Amino acid sequence: MDYFKNLAGLLELELAHDRAQHELLLSSRTLSERKELGVTWYPIQISDSELGRGDYLTVTFHKTNDLENGHRFRFGMPISLFSNYSPQEDKIQGTIAFVNQNLMKVSFRTEELPEWSRKGKLGLDLLFDENSYREMKAALLEAERGIEDPQKGKLTRKLLGLEPLTVGHGQDDFDDVTLNQSQNQAVRHILGEGDLAILHGPPGTGKTTTLIKAISVAIERSGEQVLIVAPSNTAVDVLAERLDRLGLNVLRIGNPVKVSAHLLALTLDEKASKHAGYKEVKGLEKQARAYTDMARKYKRNFGRSEYEQRKALLNEARKIRKDIDRIQDYVIEDLLDKAQVIAATLVGANHPHIRDRRFHTVVIDEAAQGLEPACWIPILKADRLLLAGDHCQLPPTIKSEEKESRQLFNTLFEKLVKKYPDSVSFLDTQYRMNSQIMSYPSMTMYDGMLKAAPSAAEWRLTGDCQPLVFIDTAGAGFEEKEDEGALSNKEEADFLINHLTTLITQLEGEYNEGLLPTIGIITPYRGQANRLKTLLSDMVGLSDIDLQVSTVDGFQGQEKDIIYISLVRSNTDGNIGFLSDVRRINVALTRAKKKLIVIGDSSTIGQHAFYKGFLDYVESVNGYHSVWEWDII
Repeated sequence: MDYFKNLAGLLELELAHDRAQHELLLSSRTLSERKELGVTWYPIQISDSELGRGDYLTVTFHKTNDLENGHRFRFGMPISLFSNYSPQEDKIQGTIAFVNQNLMKVSFRTEELPEWSRKGKLGLDLLFDENSYREMKAALLEAERGIEDPQKGKLTRKLLGLEPLTVGHGQDDFDDVTLNQSQNQAVRHILGEGDLAILHGPPGTGKTTTLIKAISVAIERSGEQVLIVAPSNTAVDVLAERLDRLGLNVLRIGNPVKVSAHLLALTLDEKASKHAGYKEVKGLEKQARAYTDMARKYKRNFGRSEYEQRKALLNEARKIRKDIDRIQDYVIEDLLDKAQVIAATLVGANHPHIRDRRFHTVVIDEAAQGLEPACWIPILKADRLLLAGDHCQLPPTIKSEEKESRQLFNTLFEKLVKKYPDSVSFLDTQYRMNSQIMSYPSMTMYDGMLKAAPSAAEWRLTGDCQPLVFIDTAGAGFEEKEDEGALSNKEEADFLINHLTTLITQLEGEYNEGLLPTIGIITPYRGQANRLKTLLSDMVGLSDIDLQVSTVDGFQGQEKDIIYISLVRSNTDGNIGFLSDVRRINVALTRAKKKLIVIGDSSTIGQHAFYKGFLDYVESVNGYHSVWEWDII
């Protein structure tokens, strides 16, 4: 079918661009730069190794410095172990079996590591992860072929409009006093057993709370196992942890990002290690290791009899390994069968342990941020589908710069919202923002349907009468500049920090010894975020303040009492770049609870209809100010 062929073509563009960028990164950056970017660990130490399933050697590595640095290594990704004595020649590829902040287990298809690995100066490079692309391509191919299958292709045909879709009428007997009217209606709709249910949750409307309630009640009523997935590990972790807190049996496939004891306890590895049937495995593993260790004592220059002895020892280890595999397979199947909720990322939904499982209901959270080809991986396992998200916030990350690739911004979530409006439940009450901060996003992004809960509508800082402020830098000479591909605005950053310093002094007076309001600084540009972080690092007395600086993407799902937005763009051409993606700016405008301060050049942004409307709205609530009202010299 052309629909899936077109998606496959777009995916190929992403793959080509992504691969080229990653290879360029590894080849053009120094070791220290790669460490800083989170794609290399160096130096590392080997703390353990054991022969695992299918004659794979599993080796445990530890970071020895840079322990606070984040990284991009994730479960299932390919890596290269290298020696810095000769990094081009001395290297071997493996796959990540487990990773947290400073420890990584890697599986290598070999009985032992090469001789050079014993000399030290070892490091790990993150290789390009083609596996996720392979899984997405396979899903598109399966979806295309499966359309003809009467049973397996049924949901696919309905989603594409090739067959009538059943809309659930809702369970009128559900009502929860802890939920508002729109949340209760959404849960009733989800429980209605239609082929498709869509939960549209604008910022601060309690989407996750509603989703968790719907999932838990559905499991309680039907007893069916549910697969929940999301584009990011972080989103999966949130759902897994909250469902576990409700007492549901949750099984987390893959490694959680937030490696807490609580989340680790939900993983397959951890549950398997505590399973009653696993006790025998530990004894067998000791025996296998003993045989393997004896075999490794033989040197490379041994004779025929030593060779035969070594071979016999390794064969004995393999036999024991097969017994271990048999027990582990039983344990894993038992855990999978008893789980009420299986949680994974979109691509993780095709993890070998659950690849062939089907589910009555599949839930995709943050579906509006999911690349459509990835969404089809879990959908193909479903009889019915529940999507949750907000297509008026951040779209998926698209790496290719080809014009055709923009089609991927139009997500499956957005397509289905438009195609099947009767399947959509809209959460209309937000609990985050003062009503002044909320009103413009509500009018422009949500057809004016969003309202503020009474508890939030009049939220303000102590002593403050202006929840929304726009500070216009037009005519002040605050010009954007590009340095090595990074866009920033020095004067705008300096002004923001000076304004923030004054505000903090006022807050300290108003709040006396009490807890100061939390503060976030958001900018669409990484160059500006880095500039602001540098300026803040030179300031003293900030240790007691909850203050965060990030790009828009980094603030998705978060909130602060006070938000500053630095728009950066200031030029004579009216060029606003990706500020024109109003979904991105919608995220920034909806993070503040009590005060929002936007700083930008009206002459640059005002030529765009969205920002012209915003400037008009700000003036209507007396929030417009010129930068000249402050001493900027």
